[in-house]
Amino acid sequence: MRPTPPAIEAGLTSPFPRSERLVGVTRDLDRGRTSPEAAEKAFVEAETELVTLEEKLFSNVTAGYLRWNDLLRPIAESWGSFRVGPLTRWLETNTFYRQPILTGPPRRTPGAIAGRLPPPLRQRPARGRVLLPGPYTLLRCLENQSSIAESDVLLRLGQELGDEVAELGQAGFATVQFTDPVLVTAPPEGQLATATVDAYTAIARSSPKVRTVVWTYGSSAGPVLPLLDRLPVSMVGIDLADTEPEELRPGPPGQGLGLGILDPRTTLPETLADTAAIVRDAVRLRPTDHLWLGPGAPIDLLPTRPAEEKLLRLSDVHQMLLREGL
Repeated sequence: MRPTPPAIEAGLTSPFPRSERLVGVTRDLDRGRTSPEAAEKAFVEAETELVTLEEKLFSNVTAGYLRWNDLLRPIAESWGSFRVGPLTRWLETNTFYRQPILTGPPRRTPGAIAGRLPPPLRQRPARGRVLLPGPYTLLRCLENQSSIAESDVLLRLGQELGDEVAELGQAGFATVQFTDPVLVTAPPEGQLATATVDAYTAIARSSPKVRTVVWTYGSSAGPVLPLLDRLPVSMVGIDLADTEPEELRPGPPGQGLGLGILDPRTTLPETLADTAAIVRDAVRLRPTDHLWLGPGAPIDLLPTRPAEEKLLRLSDVHQMLLREGL
């Protein structure tokens, strides 16, 4: 008997690129050539346009996080004991972020992250997908100027992020994604590996009804699967541009599987039949009851039009798999 196919969803897993118009408006605002009101209007129009596309194609929406300068900035700018540091290279890419500098015990500011979410996203919390940095990636990307040991900082970050999840859950958000690429690019070992599991355990305890996703990319997840399998999360995301399906193995019962099937490193759209075949291979090797399809690495460095074409192809693959029962 053919096994029951998993429930399949699809959608964005990263910020979306700003349009040329929005980049121009932002530049004009920085140089005093336009007003904050005009810039706000441009952002709302761009976010609304993207949400309209997302609602047409997918069950989840993000509104693109067009206002966020980088994934870590909202925490660096709003949490206690943090300040914003210098421009720093993001992983092995030609992109940069402002390094968070930690000077004491990390302390979240209630309402700060929620208040920075795109307005169209805040209007659709049940369908919204909130993006936050994973605790291990946040630890590895910050400069620790406190006297606190790394493992203790990591656990505290998990506790504070757990409080964020609880607050978001109370606001009606059903899905929170922790983008944690350093889990696979520089995996934790020893005490830090234990602290990583403890950090995610703290997150899981905070609001068990919120679906939590760990999204990885940047290197093969195959060698890190033993650690990823220990994380008490709803779903683990793996970028198939970095991980061959043959590296996968069965995961814990009940854990969902996210697959990065769009490669933002190229503007060329993926081939429909070939991509669907790769998904089937991955699910055969790592069976799941709940499958999520999306971009692997962040898609925001692509020009807007190729990024839109990638989303259309993502929807095509999703619909094809649904029609054919995977």
